[in-house]
Amino acid sequence: MAVGSRRTFLERTSCGFGAMALAGLASQTLASAEVSQSLAKSHFSPRAKRVIFLFMQGGVSHVDSFDHKPLLTEQDGQMMPFDDARTVANNGTRQTSQRVMKSPWAFKQYGESGRMVSDLFPETAAHIDDLCLLHGMQTEGVAHGPATLFLHCGATQFIRPSMGAWILYGLGSENGNLPGFMSISPSAGNGGTRNYGSAFLPARYQGTAVGKAGTLIKEGGIRNLSNASLSREEQRRQLDLLASLNTDQAARYAADSELVAAKESFELAWRMQLHAPDVLEISGETATTQALYGIGESATDNFGRQCLMARRLSEAGVRYVQVTYGDNTANPAWDQHSNLPKHADHARAVDKPIAGLLADLKQRGLLDDTIVWWGGEFGRTPYAEKNGTGRDHNPNGFSVWVAGGGFRPGLAYGATDEFGHRAIAGKVHMHDLHATILHQLGINHEQLTFRYAGRDFRLTDVYGNVVSEIVGA
Repeated sequence: MAVGSRRTFLERTSCGFGAMALAGLASQTLASAEVSQSLAKSHFSPRAKRVIFLFMQGGVSHVDSFDHKPLLTEQDGQMMPFDDARTVANNGTRQTSQRVMKSPWAFKQYGESGRMVSDLFPETAAHIDDLCLLHGMQTEGVAHGPATLFLHCGATQFIRPSMGAWILYGLGSENGNLPGFMSISPSAGNGGTRNYGSAFLPARYQGTAVGKAGTLIKEGGIRNLSNASLSREEQRRQLDLLASLNTDQAARYAADSELVAAKESFELAWRMQLHAPDVLEISGETATTQALYGIGESATDNFGRQCLMARRLSEAGVRYVQVTYGDNTANPAWDQHSNLPKHADHARAVDKPIAGLLADLKQRGLLDDTIVWWGGEFGRTPYAEKNGTGRDHNPNGFSVWVAGGGFRPGLAYGATDEFGHRAIAGKVHMHDLHATILHQLGINHEQLTFRYAGRDFRLTDVYGNVVSEIVGA
């Protein structure tokens, strides 16, 4: 091999090794920066600028929280036929005999709207006139894994971009010094990083994790945010050298989207070192504000910190913030198959922080253009699982709520049957909810597409309708 050929070979292969290292930061399917810029605008006038998703991992029981069913008390203990979703999925058997189980918690009317809420959520219930309750929710997947993926990505098993990634891809970020999509205390189970991943979308649209489920958020943070071994001046020189090498390679061998994305990620990480710590640090908040979220109280301190952090990130321009209440165990937090009273512990941990978030956003004038979305991957059955003391999974009818961002406050839309088992009116499929949230952000869900492997993909696949009844004029 000639000397020139050897030099060229070594030059190109060394760059190849560099590209392999960069692959950990940039996916192999990255698109060019020009694509993201062309899509960073809404299709029509938006009602909301950002989303805070409060994910209740494991599935809160709707008939024990926001969907009052007096018949459960009247017929408590009676054996009745139900179409059990898990039994249908496993062996096709439809009606099985199940024991009706009443709620351990009393329901009361709240607000001018007079909506019924159980004693699990008295603090949140105080804001009932700001909430838009969706009682006819339906989804795909009976098990946690598929249903959680469907909630976040619109697919039960295929690798698809998460909702936050789609929104960031469509609208771009409001703050160049912070990621546009952040996930606070995400769980490693039931989809794990896929729940805040970008899949085949450019890697710049994936979520940035802050902490992890099962660990106190005050002990967590963004991994590798600082470099204690080098001064900022040394890091800057190192970054400038790397940027010049990447720019040179991109110019010589045509614009390489992986190099472009990696360069952007390094620059963002550099800016984050200065700006992210201040945004994530809540100590500067007043004692009154911290108390509003329940910070300092043993039961509510951790989730209160998560919710306050979400407000600070949203206020700083982060487009999509996901806050997970969950853990990394085999049975997610709200998954009470045999111990329904455990719901009370979880509700106690989240109720005051959620109410604090709503109050704080409202008093700051942020609720008008911020969507707060609360819910889990599915609901729970109105009968006792295996004649025991808990409830099984129920994807056929459950409740979520949204607030702010142009959703109609004080509205209760849709209904389940008299037992709370199946949605019978005002049905809202998860695809419909995704489409409606995108609509409030000024995005037409049918036009938010990305071509990959020869076809156009979108969050809602080929489904979904905007639920016009739940949004303001």
